[in-house]
Formats: sequence, C-alpha cells, structure tokens
Amino acid sequence: MVEQDSPLWLQDLAARLKQEAIAVGFHQVGIACVSEADSTAIAHLQAWLAEGLQADMEWMANPKRQQIQAVLPDVQTVICVALNYYVPHKRPTGEEYGKIARYAWGRDYHKVLHKKLKRLTTWLQAQGDTVQARYYADTGPVQDKVWAQQAGLGWIGKNGNLITRQYGSWVFLGEILTNLNLPSDRPHTAHCGTCTRCLEACPTAAIPRPYVVDANRCIAYHTIENRASELPAAIATEMQGWVAGCDICQDVCPWNHRFAQPTDVADFQPDPWKLAPPLIELAQLTDAAYEEHFTGSALRRIKPWMWRRNAAVNLRSPSGSDLDQPESE
Repeated sequence: MVEQDSPLWLQDLAARLKQEAIAVGFHQVGIACVSEADSTAIAHLQAWLAEGLQADMEWMANPKRQQIQAVLPDVQTVICVALNYYVPHKRPTGEEYGKIARYAWGRDYHKVLHKKLKRLTTWLQAQGDTVQARYYADTGPVQDKVWAQQAGLGWIGKNGNLITRQYGSWVFLGEILTNLNLPSDRPHTAHCGTCTRCLEACPTAAIPRPYVVDANRCIAYHTIENRASELPAAIATEMQGWVAGCDICQDVCPWNHRFAQPTDVADFQPDPWKLAPPLIELAQLTDAAYEEHFTGSALRRIKPWMWRRNAAVNLRSPSGSDLDQPESE
C-alpha cells in the first residue's frame, strides 16, 4: 500500500487532480511549486508599484501579493486553472454604440469560476484529513498570471495578459493554494518575440514598454475603476466607444488571431444588449435599467453614474462633467 504524502502517492494524486479539473469543466490545469517561484516577478511588481503605475488601485500593494505564505502559511503548491471565454460575436461598427469588453458579455465570471473551483477544492480536501486548500479567482492577493506561467499554462505577454497556445489570451484564471507538495509542471516560455502590435495599437499609450501596463493611461482602468467625476482629457479624447473595459491589445494580438476558439461554457454566451449598448441609453441610464441589464454581471463594479459618465464622454456631451454622483460607494 502506498502511503499518503509519499512521492508515488503525490504523483498519482496530481494526475487524478488534473483529470478532475477537466471533468469539472476547466480547459487547462497546471501545478506550480512555491519553492521554485521566480523571484523576478516580485521585483517586477515592486518596480511597477514604485512608479505609481497602479493608479489608485491600492490593493495591488497588499504585501500578501508578494508573499504567498501570508495568504496560506503552509502553502507548498499552487494549482492553476484556466477557462476559455472567447465567443466569436462581432460588435456593430456604428459610433452610436458603446463597446464592452468581451469578458463581460456573459454571466459574471467570478460566479462561474468559483462554482468550479469549489467543486475541485472539495474533491482535493477529500483526499486526506490533513489537506489544506483555498481557492481564488481574481478575488485575492495572488499574482494569478505569474503562477499560471510558472504552472505552464501560458506566458505573460507584452500587454500584461497571460497568453496560451490553446486559446490565446481569452482565458479566465483561478488558483487553489494547498499544503500538498505536488509535483510541479514546467514553467512556460515566452513567445511574443519581436512583436509590438499591442504597444502600437493602444490609443492612450498605456503600454509604455514591453510587459509594463500603466493603469493611469489604460482605458479599462478608467472605465471600470476610476471613481472621479471626470476622466482625464488625454483619456477622454481617445475612448473610441469603450464604456466598460477595453479589448484593443487583445484584438490585435497575433496569438489570438491564430488560436482563439469558441468556448463551450454556456454562461459566457453574450447578452445581445451588451454587444451593442446604445450610448444615448447609457448616458441616461436609470437605476431600474441598471438592474435590468447588469444583474448577475461582472459589470456591476461600474456604478450607474459611471456608466453615464463613460457614455457621455464618448458622445462628446457637455453633460459629461455634470453627472450626478453617489453619496457613497
């Protein structure tokens, strides 16, 4: 009989874990050993923070993000999963419509990933009385893209997104931290080469150099996270219709042109209204309409007054500076 925690038992468990992850519905799964983590990733994060490129996203400076043992003290392994969310639907070209990033066309991805991660975590915990496991999906101080590259799922591209050979960068990421010392996969190597299409395509120069994204200039940041009543002039004049996120750097990526494939996750099929939301309607968005269109959506992070602000900027409306603000967030 093979004893628990023996190399053979752990190797067998890792294989069964990967089978279970696919059975649960994930499209990719890999394993990273905490002791083999690349220290340059922490240095990169520290340099990024020192430049103030996180804008006002203070949570990015959470020290736990730089020390994963602070998240789970006994962690030895990070199990990384990816879920393809690409749908091939096209946006209309009319300037009267707003643009919403593809990741938010369907159901809130947090809910979808959490359901699958909970199932996989429960299965893992059932493998032994001493098994510790904690899962995240863009909800905790974990460098998800760094660990995903370490686990062999893909590489961090020059636009800051994880790029996979199987699905391009159209993937959601999740992690399970565990105290089990599972055998790790080989880290993925980078394959952006000399390509700089994402840098050149960004209308606000939010990618000032390869592998560095400046949130202060990022359309996605300003449409989703910026709580100011007015957007900076340098951003407002370059919105190109975006009202929620931005896909420009992904749309031009050659890897996405080559490897994107439609997802089989029904929850990610688009709400037709989100493919072509009228800017006029968004600029006058009521609380009732907000509930109608954004219940169960990741886009609830954008408050009604922010939708009106974002739409007004794209309409070049003078009302963009006089939008009603909430009393509190």
